[in-house]
Amino acid sequence: MKLHISLWLSGAAGLALSALTATSPLHAQATPPAQPAAATALPMMAAPVTPPGATQDARLITRLTALDQLRPQAAALSAQQLRHYSHRISAHHPGAAGQRITRTQHTYQGLRIFGSDTVVVNDWTGAIISTSVTDRRPGLAPNSPKGGAGATGTAAGLPARLTPTLSAQRAIALAVQSVAPQAVHRWQPTAELLLYPIVHSVRTARAADKSEADLNALDLEDVISHYELAYYVKTRMAQQRRPLYHDTIVNARTGAIIAQWQALQTSTMVTGSGNSQYNGVVAISTSQQGDTFQMLDSSRGSGGKFGGMAITNADHSSSYNPNAGEVYVNQTNTWGDGRQYNGASTRNANGQTAAVNALWGLVNTYDAHRNALGWHSLDGNNTATHIAVHVDRNYDNAFYDDRCQCMFIGDGGNYFYNLGSIDVIGHEMSHGVTAATADLVYAGESGGLNESHSDIGGEITEAYARAGGAGSVIPASGNDWMMGKEISRTAEPLRWMYKPSKDGKSADAWSSTLKDLDVHYSSGPNNRMFYFLSQGSQADAASEYYSKYLVKAPQAMTGIGNDKAYRIWFRALTTRFTSATNYAQARARMLEVAQELYGAGSKEAIAVQRAYAAVNVGADVDEALPLLPSENKTAMIGAYR
Repeated sequence: MKLHISLWLSGAAGLALSALTATSPLHAQATPPAQPAAATALPMMAAPVTPPGATQDARLITRLTALDQLRPQAAALSAQQLRHYSHRISAHHPGAAGQRITRTQHTYQGLRIFGSDTVVVNDWTGAIISTSVTDRRPGLAPNSPKGGAGATGTAAGLPARLTPTLSAQRAIALAVQSVAPQAVHRWQPTAELLLYPIVHSVRTARAADKSEADLNALDLEDVISHYELAYYVKTRMAQQRRPLYHDTIVNARTGAIIAQWQALQTSTMVTGSGNSQYNGVVAISTSQQGDTFQMLDSSRGSGGKFGGMAITNADHSSSYNPNAGEVYVNQTNTWGDGRQYNGASTRNANGQTAAVNALWGLVNTYDAHRNALGWHSLDGNNTATHIAVHVDRNYDNAFYDDRCQCMFIGDGGNYFYNLGSIDVIGHEMSHGVTAATADLVYAGESGGLNESHSDIGGEITEAYARAGGAGSVIPASGNDWMMGKEISRTAEPLRWMYKPSKDGKSADAWSSTLKDLDVHYSSGPNNRMFYFLSQGSQADAASEYYSKYLVKAPQAMTGIGNDKAYRIWFRALTTRFTSATNYAQARARMLEVAQELYGAGSKEAIAVQRAYAAVNVGADVDEALPLLPSENKTAMIGAYR
């Protein structure tokens, strides 16, 4: 009888099992910290502070606000009412050729509107090159309640009062109660007061008579029914060897839970030799201090906890509240024995192997993005990160934690070997990229796209590493398009990129119920899209590489290779996606970027259309035909018209 295990790779939750085995008496778990489940006196989280560069930022916000006033919805509002709408800078990233990427959050009367964002690309003079918007502002969003603002300045669909009756502390307590009352906090919980749009998907007019099975992703649009004054509560807890990272939306007047989802995302440099578990003998970049060598790479990344990219020894620190520990040290610059950890010392050659696995994965993920895309570290600003290995004992888990911008890797147990394979490391680090850029909400279709980016990043890192980990081009081959195959004790991967449904849970194509799936399964269609975009499809209906949605000529679409596919995807993620981007919007943004990079009507732009059509997002096109005029648009300032 085959044992089915619900196993995921996730952002903050990393790899999670639906049921974890009890700790063996031979390996007693450390006593979790004596800490109350809910904080007792926590202030409401302050509004984000605008980063440095205030003059240029102020000019940008002024320009965006002026563009807002040109929108048709703003015509019915008075100048006084328009002052209720503003932008808040949330992040900066370097772009290509001196460009700067800025992310702004939309506010109404000083309150952030959840999932309402603008991404702006500026040139070196500050001029706006392009904008990408998910607008959910009351009265301004195309599908928000109509009627503009009344005499009191309150827009239609809003609560009568924008003051909470619940305290932030009470909202946190309610969120904790709904997740796990007996869990312990790893990080201090936070609560942000904001406006939460209640969004429903409705059919477009052209799809009114379609059957449910015939719906395409472009047949639905989001409509906001109303807004709730709410607290956005972030809890980062642990219980029974499992991290319990949740985001909860709590009604700020009634205390009702509106929504909830899992949130789980120096010295002289020398080259050492590492005996890795999955890749043989590999070169690793280390540091030397006197007669001692460290797994600290200060040539990649700066700042962070250790001043450079580092691998640390958690030394069985409890998964309840893991301590990253200290940077690995050794008397020689040869590390590891290439074997699965045997449960003895974490510092001898066998114990070092987990660290070799992690460092090789970290370096290759960093180099692939820096050398091929010009993107530095997780946040684009070259902030150093670290990976802690040997978390807990027999721990079948790995996860990225955005609070420390770092990763924790288990040694495996019943289901896995050490979880430091190249694609798993690439996956977890890619969650850090998403958290620093698009910050895709970890639920619904945006959550599936979040997970998909990490799977894509894992495969791209694997291809880059297998080809030697050098060069400015992502290699055309080398990855296996199967996530986590190496770590599996049964040799069965966690996910198949080319045919996601092989796991029995994931979807191969978009449907109207996709948003209801767990994000690890709703990632399937986008994973398959990326495979087709890179590698192409097959026309044989019996093939696992076939799509019934490809109906134009040729029926087997042509791929454009790993390098071009990833350049399009990565630029769309970092310069176009907002926190609420769904599948239909992802297709539109990908098409914009393909046209920007390779031209309207290019084979690359056509391939994007066909790859998304292959997973029921948009219509298929002939490869030999140019794009329709309606498709030949970019998200420049015209996005505000």
